[in-house]
Amino acid sequence: MNTPSQDLNPRTNGQNPAPQPGVPEAREPQAGETQPQVHRRSATDSRRGAEDRSALLPPVDVVEDPTGITLWADLPGAERDSLNIDVNGDTLTIEADFSLGESAGTEPLYVEVRSPRYRRSFTLSRELDAGRIEAVLRDGVLRLRVPKLEEAQPRRIEVRAG
Repeated sequence: MNTPSQDLNPRTNGQNPAPQPGVPEAREPQAGETQPQVHRRSATDSRRGAEDRSALLPPVDVVEDPTGITLWADLPGAERDSLNIDVNGDTLTIEADFSLGESAGTEPLYVEVRSPRYRRSFTLSRELDAGRIEAVLRDGVLRLRVPKLEEAQPRRIEVRAG
């Protein structure tokens, strides 16, 4: 099963309005779906070859302002070196391995997290500048800043008397 891609559209506020050209669409959780949710990676993932690993879907907040969007993803236990942020076309993918903090030589009695890995994908609007994304990981929270293209940002038009 392929990883679901979530469109970035904070303008909907949980509503499902008709799609607008150039505006990213939000995907609300399906009935019975909770986060984190376990999903399967596609066996066709080019970086992993035929490997098929499950991953946790991290919770994410997205906020829009006039100059772009800021995305906060909760990735507890993830280290900077294990974090991969990729943009392929209009798809932004966040992946990270994480540690459960188990001690060497211990055996878990019960395990709900079988694959200590996060993965989340988003579809970026054409008005966003994927070439200028900035990322910071601090205390298990990833902050991504995706600016809007210069021509997509609001601007004031000067009116001359004449």
